[in-house]
Order: sequence, then C-alpha cells, then structure tokens
Amino acid sequence: MNPSYIEDHISQIPALQLLIKMGYQYLSPDEAMELRGGRTSNVLLEPILKKQLEKINSIQYKEKEFSFSESNINTAIIALRELPIQDGFTKANQAFYDLITLGKSLEQTILNDKKSFSFQYIDWKNIENNTFHVTEEYAVLRSERNDTYRPDIVLFINGIPMVVIECKSNVIKDPVNEAISQHLRNQQEDGIRGLYQYSNIALSLAVNEARYATTATQKEFWSVWKEVFRTKEEGIHYGDAIRQLKNSELPNTERTAIFKQRFSNVLHYFNQLEKEEIIVTEQDKLVFSLCQKSRILDLIFNYIVYDDGVKKITRYQQYFAIKETLKKISVADANGKRTGGVIWHTQGSGKSLTMVMLAQLIATQKEIKNPKIILVTDRIDLNTQITETFQKCHVDVEEAQTGKHLVELINSPIDAVITTLIHKFEAAINQSKDGFTSPNIFVLIDEGHRSQYGTFNVKMQKVFPNACFVAFTGTPLMKKEKSTANKFGGLIDVYSITDAVEDKAVVPLLYEGRHNLIEVNEKPLDTFFDKVSEPLTPYGKATLKRKYSSTNQLNKADQVIYARAWNISEHFEDNIQYTGFKGQLVAPNKTTAIKYREYLKEIGKVSCEVLISAPDTRENYEDAFEENEDVVLKFYKAMMSKYGKQSDYEKSVISAFKKQEQPEIIIVVDKLLTGFDAPNNQVLYITRSLREHTLLQAIARVNRVAPGKEYGFIIDYFGNLENLDSALNTYSGLNDFEQEELSGTIININKEIEKLPQAHSELWDIFKTIKNKYDAEAYSELLSDESIRHPFYEKLSAFVRLFKLAMASIEFNDIKNEKVIDKYKQDSKFFLQLRVDVKRRYFDDLDYAAYEPQVQKLIDKHITTEGEVLKITELVNIFDREKREAEVEKVIGKAAKADHIATRTVKAINVKMNEDPIFYKSLSALIREAINDYHQHRIDEALYLKKAKEYENQFLTGKQNNVPNAIQDKPNAIAFYNLINAVLENSFSNTPEPKEVQAGTALEVEDCIKNIVYENGTLIIDWQTNTEIEKELKNNLDDLLFEKQQQYDTQFSFDKIDELIEEVIKIAKLKYV
Repeated sequence: MNPSYIEDHISQIPALQLLIKMGYQYLSPDEAMELRGGRTSNVLLEPILKKQLEKINSIQYKEKEFSFSESNINTAIIALRELPIQDGFTKANQAFYDLITLGKSLEQTILNDKKSFSFQYIDWKNIENNTFHVTEEYAVLRSERNDTYRPDIVLFINGIPMVVIECKSNVIKDPVNEAISQHLRNQQEDGIRGLYQYSNIALSLAVNEARYATTATQKEFWSVWKEVFRTKEEGIHYGDAIRQLKNSELPNTERTAIFKQRFSNVLHYFNQLEKEEIIVTEQDKLVFSLCQKSRILDLIFNYIVYDDGVKKITRYQQYFAIKETLKKISVADANGKRTGGVIWHTQGSGKSLTMVMLAQLIATQKEIKNPKIILVTDRIDLNTQITETFQKCHVDVEEAQTGKHLVELINSPIDAVITTLIHKFEAAINQSKDGFTSPNIFVLIDEGHRSQYGTFNVKMQKVFPNACFVAFTGTPLMKKEKSTANKFGGLIDVYSITDAVEDKAVVPLLYEGRHNLIEVNEKPLDTFFDKVSEPLTPYGKATLKRKYSSTNQLNKADQVIYARAWNISEHFEDNIQYTGFKGQLVAPNKTTAIKYREYLKEIGKVSCEVLISAPDTRENYEDAFEENEDVVLKFYKAMMSKYGKQSDYEKSVISAFKKQEQPEIIIVVDKLLTGFDAPNNQVLYITRSLREHTLLQAIARVNRVAPGKEYGFIIDYFGNLENLDSALNTYSGLNDFEQEELSGTIININKEIEKLPQAHSELWDIFKTIKNKYDAEAYSELLSDESIRHPFYEKLSAFVRLFKLAMASIEFNDIKNEKVIDKYKQDSKFFLQLRVDVKRRYFDDLDYAAYEPQVQKLIDKHITTEGEVLKITELVNIFDREKREAEVEKVIGKAAKADHIATRTVKAINVKMNEDPIFYKSLSALIREAINDYHQHRIDEALYLKKAKEYENQFLTGKQNNVPNAIQDKPNAIAFYNLINAVLENSFSNTPEPKEVQAGTALEVEDCIKNIVYENGTLIIDWQTNTEIEKELKNNLDDLLFEKQQQYDTQFSFDKIDELIEEVIKIAKLKYV
C-alpha cells in the first residue's frame, strides 16, 4: 500500500486529529445534526449554547449571586439567532461580533429592583469556562435553495460556529486558492451566509501550504501565519510541542468516532501510517498556531477590526510586534517610566491597524492606571475606525481639532484615547511650555514623514519627559537615524519588504526605464551663462553652472515635459485604461506638476488631477525657491475657489481617485508619497530623483494588493534603477504547473523493457532512508535537497517512459504480469503526484502566464517613441535581484556597454562629488574625454570599453594614482590632501618634498577633526548641525594652518585659508557619519 494523496486522508483527517488532541471535543455529523434539531438551516448548537450561557453568566447584586431567568437566556439566544441580515452580510456579521465582544444588556427584577445587567456569550477571561467542539462535513442549507453546501470542518465555541475550515489535497492544481474560492463561493448570496455570519476565522488547508482570513476577505488578502520566536529555545520548544502532539495517540473513543464515518480501509491506512513518526506539515502549524484555545480567543477579541466596513484580522507580524511591545512597556523603571521603541513594518503591511490594536490593548492593561494614549498619524480616515474599535474596551475616542485642543485633552482627567494628525501634534509640542510629566502617557506615532528624527525629537522628549514612545516606520532606518531610534528604546520588531514579498503581502513590481533623447544647444547656453554670471566670483560661476546643468533642471525643461506627457498618455492608454486601475505621476516640483497637468489635458487621452500643498509650505525644500510663483499661486487659488479649503481639496481629489472613474492619473510632488492608500493605483511614473525613504515609499504606492492586480508598474524617466534599495531581494511566486506528458521513443522495445525493473528499484532507492513509507510528507521533505530532487525527476521520467513503452508491448501488457503492472501503476501515480507537489513547493517550475498578455504588449513595444523617448531597460521584476542587476548590465555592443558604464560612473560621481571634489572632478573629466574620443572616432570600441571599466574601477575602489605612501589607504586623508594641493597650490614648493609635507598636513587635519567630532571613541550624534562644534573645528584648523606657515616658512592668503577650512568641513560632514 502506497502513501495516499486523497483529500480526506492527507488533509482533513490529520486536521481533525490534531484539533481533538488540542482539546476540541469531536461531534460526528449525526451528533451535530441532532444538536441542530435535525434542521440544516439551523447552524447553532442550541442545547450546548443554552447550557453554557447559564453556566458563564450570573448576576452579582447586593453582595449576592443570582441566575439569569430562563426568559432572559432565551432572549439572548434569539438575539444571536436573529442577526440583521437584511442590512447586508457584513453588517450582520458586525452585529454578531459586537454581541460576543461587547455582550448584551438584559433587564431583570432582583430583590424587587428592576435593573439592567450585562450578559456574555463567551467567557473571555476564563478560557476553561467555555466549551470547544469540532465537527466535519457540516451540511448547511443554501439561501433560497433546497440543496446544501458542506464545509469540511467547523469549530464551535459555546455552540457558536466561529471557525470554518476547507481542506484540499496538495496534488490538485493550486490547492490553497481552490479552498479559498470555496470559502468565497459559500459566502455569496446564494451560498451559506447563515453559517458564515457567525464566523470570525476561516482556514484553507492544503498539507504543505495553508492560509487564513476572516469573514468576507477577498482572495488577495488571505495570509500566511508564521510563529515569530525571539530566542532559539522558543523555536525548538514550539517544534517539539507540535511534533509530540501530532505523534501522540488519540483516545480510542474519539479515534473510533472519526473512522466510524469512513470505510474500514481508511482505518487500516492510518494504522500503518501511525506506526512510525509522521512529519509536521504547514497545515499542522497553522491549525496549531491559530486554534489553541487561548490564542483563538485572543485573536477574536483583540485582533479583529472593522476598517471602513471591511472586516480585518491581524497578520502574524502585527500580532507578534504587539505582543513584544506590550511585554516591553509593561516593565517600568523606578520613576515609573516605560521604554518604547521603533516598529519597522514595510509599507502595505498594515501599520495603521497595528497602531489601533496596540492602543486598544494598552487601554485594557490592568497594571497601567489611567493610561493616556495619543495616536499620531497622517491618515485622515483613521478616526472612525479607531472609535469603533475602542467601543469593546469601553474607551472613548477624542479627535484633537487643533494643537491647542490637543493640549487641553492631554491635561483633562478623562481616559479617552486621543487621535491627532502629525502637524497638530507638532503644533502642540511647540506651544507647550510646561510639558506633561505623567509616566502613563503613551505616544504612538506613525512617522512616514520622519519628523521626529530631527530637532523635533528633542522637543518631544522635553515636553513628555516620562512618556513611552512607540514609533512606526515603513522604510529601513538609515545609518544616522539608528542612534535616534535607540533613544526611543531601539527596534522592537522588523517586517522587511523581503518578508512581505515572501508572504505575498505585496504584488510584484515591473520596472521600466525610459529616457528622452535630449539635445542641448550649447553655444547660446554658454554665452547666456557668461553674461548672467559676469558679476560672480569663479566659485559662484561654478556653483551656478553646476546648478543649471543638473539632470533635475533638464527634467523641468518644457520640451521634455511635453514629450513625456505624450509618452505617459500612450503608455496609460495601451496598458491601464479601462481596467479599473489608476496611475500616479511624481513631478520634480509644483510648477512642473501643473505643466504635466496642462499637457496631459491638452493631449486628451487620460484624465488627471494635481494634488499639491499650499504654495508657502516648502514641502520640496531644495526646489522651493525655484518655483514659478505666478503659475503655482494661480493654480492654487483656482483650487481653493473650487473646494473652499486645503483639507476639502485633498479629500475630494483623493476620494475621486480611489472611488470614481476620474481622475485616472494623480500628479504629486511629495504630498502623496506617504499616508495615502489606493490599492487601485497600478502604475507610478517617476520624473525626478528619488532616494532611500522616498523611493521605497513611492514603490509602496503601487505594490498594494487589490483584486485582479497581478503586479504594479514603475515607469522611470529619471534613472532611479541603481538607487533601488538593496532590501529588494529575490521575488519568487508560486505558480500552477501542468503534469508533464508521458512520452516514449520507438526503438528496440524488448531491450528497453528489460531496463524497467532496474529503473523501478533505482527510483525507490532514492527513498530508502524513509522509515515511515506511508507518510507522504516525509518524501517531500527528503526532496527538499536539490541534489536528491533533481535525480528523482530524472529517474522518475526514465521509469515512466519505460513503463509506458512496456504497456504498449503485447508481451508485457499481459494477464501474467498483472501484479507487477498494478504495482507499477500505483507507484507511477504516487510519484507523479509527488513530483507535482515538490515542483510547486520548491519553485522548480515557473509559469510566466501569470504576467498576462498586457505585459507582453509592453515588452513588444518599439524601442523609441517618435524618436523622442528611448526604452532603456526591459520590464524587470524589481524583487528579482539577479534580473534587476542583469538589466543594469545588459546593454548591447561594447560601445553601448562602455557608454552605460561611463554614464553610470559619472552619475555616481555626481552623488559623491562633495566627498572628494578634486579627485572626482578630474576623474569625471577623464571619463568625458573618453566618451568624446570614442564618439569622434579617435579610439575604437574595445579601447573605449577598457577605459570605461578602468575609470569605473578607479571610482569604485577609490584608488588614486600619485598619492604619497603615507596616506595611500586613508580615503579621508586623501580627500584633504587633494584639497590642500588644489587650494594652496605651490605654497609648499620651497620644501624638499612638497607632496610629503602636504600628505603630513592632511593627516594632521584628519586627527584635528577626529579629536573634536569623537568623544571617548564614539562619534557625537548629529555633530554636523551643532554650531559649537563647527566653531571649534574652524578655530583648531585655523591654528593648525598658522603653525604650518611658521614651520615651513611660507604664506597662505586669508581667502585661501577660509576656502580650505570651509571645504574641509564640508567633506568632514559627509565622511564622519
């Protein structure tokens, strides 16, 4: 007898057995039907429910205890039975959720006093007071129909069906999605909503894959669950506990009850299977993790919220981050102060809901007296959701209207949770002189804007000296922010973009780089510069030139904007329009954003709208002074006359973008890169440089999961590919696989058939180490090793090919070989199913059909658009690191490759220019010379490529020629040496070894800086913004240079000294971070 892949054997019975071992009492379908009064339309087990309600409820009055009357018990059951389904399925489910979490108020006369008393359906505090049952094949009458649907397993708490489970065999096509589809079908209008209106958790199990959700969750939002262990021991303990439980014996009564429903051969199969240890599967882990009695009550009561009419349940990273935070903040120091910290959960992983759930749990902690909780967010739509969520812990929610109002609320004695938007919170901090000293203040802050990483953080700590801060961030903490994060209490929990990709919590992103062929008319431009910059010093001229020759300026050129507006219109029309999805365009500044709007409307292919802040708020600081104030002011006045005020303008545009057909594209500068979620946003057009946080936040605009959204697009006109954060690691998706065709070759059949027994035994030999030959999971686990799995594929193909060949032969396919043929048939069926399972599990096969024909359109596009916009990369999934890097490298021809390396190096040089301006300027000049030499046919392709690579290598290694040995491996000293050389020119020419003197001076400059910016070997935090330190640096460097003049009998002009000191400090600020 071989292992079985039948759904009942491999998924349903193991799930039932585990649940019984976890303490759920098994009810056979017949017993359950009896408790339902024989009616498939009745889903409550009312005899159990009634008994439990009598047991867990009593009235405490005048120091005596009384029971609730039978009529009250019946009233409570009727309230449960008659949910307001006429208001809609979700409303009915929410009414049920409110009933079980808030309880019900019932009137009863006690000692001649008529009073209202609270009544519960679940004893949330004392787990053992509740009953937990499990049944299977639970037939429920469909709405307006005479037939039934039968969920595989249903779990009851106090006779109420709270959890519905669908099981699937792991060898059918896409088993987990199949199970999810069944849940969704059951919740349709003609399904069995009568059952699901009581559900809180739904599970889809398929042996080595399992997902969970709550009521009415769309397919895309079903989640995986992973236990998070803070120590290695915790992980080992969990693994041991589940393994021991799975392999423990079932009491005979319950074992008999399960198998009584089934054919006798099933019992025989399980008797054989259970002789040896059985491997723990993913479905076991999900059932064990979610359905433990204490965990399931915790999840239902504390970790479910209704967000704008959508029921949501915690994802695992939210659950464990909250648990860890509560553990951390429950410990106070001698002054009562509690330590918080930073929760880094990547965008799209539900930070706002984590805040709400955490706040609710802080509010109900017994050991924290009168906590004052302040939720600081940038989401306007959070308030209603917060208010609803806090009803069940009987806590009011107050929204701070202004900074002043916020101060009043903090000072008031009420226990309300306070919600406020980030700018109102900042206003309150700036206004408050006295501060708030209570240690029971909890500030939960969503810092998409990173506001508390500057001086604001210091103010905040002063105003709330004893408060506990918990900050939420969606992007990685950069080097200089980590020390500030430590002031909050360090990192509490991390859920990175790599985790989100692995859990399919975000969609894959397809990146395409595009580039305008920009012609620059140099002669008039140079003449113009010479005229305008005539009054300036050479330094001023250089600054002006650098400013206006930057890529950012080119991006704002009118012709460039017009060409891109056409390109964007065509891309959107060809790929996104009429699919229900939208786009977002990120512009360099407000003036440009308004120009894009004007041209997109003029072209007329797509509808668009601009969303900017008021002209005087310098949101894009470095560009603010470059705005064309007339254009911006005129546009903004028009918006204000249309909408009235800024908040209404924002709400209206955002709401139309999210919920209406138009606008199809929303144009922003920085405004909407945080704090705004529109899952229907599928394409991001980038026309400016984005780095670090802003780049990751921009990406997060289009990687949110939405029905029908297979991926998001990033169309980049600026060239941000090489800025993409290294956190974007390999993305691999599960796909559907077809069974390979069995094929044979016509050759000398008899000779081939002779090899069949050998092929069969070689195939089985692979699995000779498996003790329990009935445990299908053991085979899959063994094949996790690639060096075993690939020979398995080969040996299976060989065996199947030979077997098919033999079956086509009259001599072999004969009654005398019946036993052997049956054995081979069973084995080939099992091994082929095993192959389907492991190919899917270990990603040995990928189905690119998931990317749909739309993507093909993009890939097949012409390389140029009207000769103006070049496609400079193919579409590449940015979560696939190898492909992403290959795309950066993959350019055709040596010259093109050299061009690519050269321009990439020049770009990178521009970024690092200030770190060693002299070296980088000369290297940049050499590269430009090489480019010109090639394009003017002075050197050939091979030499051009060789030079480009050499210069790139020089840039990457920082190796500089002609540098004295004393500083050869000291990049900071080299930068200072280059500066001394350039600024002081021939000042040391009267010494025997001028270069050595300059190198020695550079080393002294380095020591001078280190002595000031380091304290006891540790870099002083934020020293760059400390004016006292800068003053000390200037004085000490001035003294050092004066000493050098004395020592080497030379003279430096004051201007030269000032210039050198200024440039040295600039470099130091970049180098010592």
